Amino acid sequence: MIEFGHGTHVGLRRTRNEDTYYADASLGLFLVADGMGGHQHGEVASAFVRDEVVRLVKAGHSLVEAVRGAAEGLLVHARDSRDILPMGTTIAALRVVGDSHEVAWVGDSRVYQWKQDLRQVSHDHSLVQALVEAGQLDPALASQHPQRNVLTQALGVTATEHLHIGMARGRLEAGTGFLLCSDGLTEGVDDAAIARTMARTDLAVQECVDQMLLAALDSGGDDNVTVLIVRAR
Repeated sequence: MIEFGHGTHVGLRRTRNEDTYYADASLGLFLVADGMGGHQHGEVASAFVRDEVVRLVKAGHSLVEAVRGAAEGLLVHARDSRDILPMGTTIAALRVVGDSHEVAWVGDSRVYQWKQDLRQVSHDHSLVQALVEAGQLDPALASQHPQRNVLTQALGVTATEHLHIGMARGRLEAGTGFLLCSDGLTEGVDDAAIARTMARTDLAVQECVDQMLLAALDSGGDDNVTVLIVRAR
């Protein structure tokens, strides 16, 4: 049995919410997308990718195939719009089928797994993460780096032949939880605070989501924030 909770908030500094999400236990599909591009382009991009991934998964494609197909579709959509502004989005997605799960991501929206502790499954496609992996930046300083929001991969921006879709697979065990979120959460709420909330088995999943949204707003609410938690009973 899958239990899930979800929520999104425009934040305290933005006038438009460019995040979107999708949650469907019957399809076993859950995703968060964080659009970018300014004006209405971010929300158009994230909604386009959300709808395409859902359509392709329903048509029988794997999660990675669906993400790649959505990326190709967004590039065509942006080209046809003949607009000079970019139209891009991140994605963090989870597919649950039976007792197995598959995760896919592009950009800096994240997927965490909770069993006895919190583990970040995804790896940010960002300049700062690349510097950390190259040994050129202390991981402890990454969250304060002035270029921490610069992405190295994004749907609709990265050419298809250069697109790297992160992926992971595993068995789904009872009690396992997943958190999918936009960077509006992780910019303001650290992993220790996230872990404390994920550990609260006395709370319903939706209550955990609500707590995380409030924590992000309490930290300043500088960005749109979206939180989706999935728990296997």
